[in-house]
Amino acid sequence: MDAMGGDHGLAVTVPASLDFLQAHATAHIILVGDPQLLAQALAKAAPELMTRIEIVAANEVVLMDDPIEIALRRKKNSSMRLAIEQVKEGRAEAVISSGNTGALMAISRYLLKTLDGIDRPAIATAIPNELGTGTTVLDLGANADCLPINLLQFAQMADVMLRVVDGKSSPTIGLLNIGEEVIKGNEVVKEAGELLRNSQLNFFGNVEGNDIFKGTVDIVVCDGFVGNIVLKASEGLAKMMTGMIRTEFNRSWLTKLMALCAMLPLVRVKNRVDHRRYNGAVLLGLRGCVIKSHGSADRLAFAAALERAYEAGKNRMVERIAEAFSAQVTQ
Repeated sequence: MDAMGGDHGLAVTVPASLDFLQAHATAHIILVGDPQLLAQALAKAAPELMTRIEIVAANEVVLMDDPIEIALRRKKNSSMRLAIEQVKEGRAEAVISSGNTGALMAISRYLLKTLDGIDRPAIATAIPNELGTGTTVLDLGANADCLPINLLQFAQMADVMLRVVDGKSSPTIGLLNIGEEVIKGNEVVKEAGELLRNSQLNFFGNVEGNDIFKGTVDIVVCDGFVGNIVLKASEGLAKMMTGMIRTEFNRSWLTKLMALCAMLPLVRVKNRVDHRRYNGAVLLGLRGCVIKSHGSADRLAFAAALERAYEAGKNRMVERIAEAFSAQVTQ
């Protein structure tokens, strides 16, 4: 774990790690960061948990506004880079960071490389939907421009991820478009649709933006330019709904009374759209499991990222994706 990354650093990463170890009796965590600050943050940790924590010293931190060149070429002793190296060296099953997304992708791609048969890695995460299950969307910003084959590969990687991590036997896949009809969309989307229809995947067809929130399909595929806009818009929507609930509750005494009567349904709605429960984007297509936590993640959100990393490692997600693409090459 890049213990120093994100807006809150050790104030979030260490408590979330201790919570995680308390819940998983056989798990181990490598905390990468400033050893003195880590020792202070862990001072009150239970002795039995400390036996499953290792500290790797790092004297540099990749800042949220660091250019990729600085993070990749100059900060070679950063907590982010050294955390990724633990995966490269086989000492960890997965790496988690709340730090600079561009830097995380660049360093991960440089150190871990991409899997055979995969042209570009992609960022995938679940976005809350009406069903309360989350719709996995990718790419969320790693690739602003894509070829049709890239979109097909994104779908193939996400298909394996949902099978092995989320236990879905046959995930449904939709291609994000401006309409459901086959004739709609630009040439890249049309060609990608043709590739998906001819694949062995459970392809539902074209879907529109509202289908993400309806939960029409399990996976929605798009390029990183569109995907990042969708992600930021969904986060804004969740914050707006939470704010509206809070505003209504604070108006007149009558409104407060009505809000109190409706508190249970309101709490359920709030939980369904709470992005913290879905925190932990996966960088798919690399020779190692890399999880990107939201930069502003709190203790609950970071715990969700830890759970995703744990499930991905336990179920050999990277190996299963490699096997799937290897099988395609030999066919």
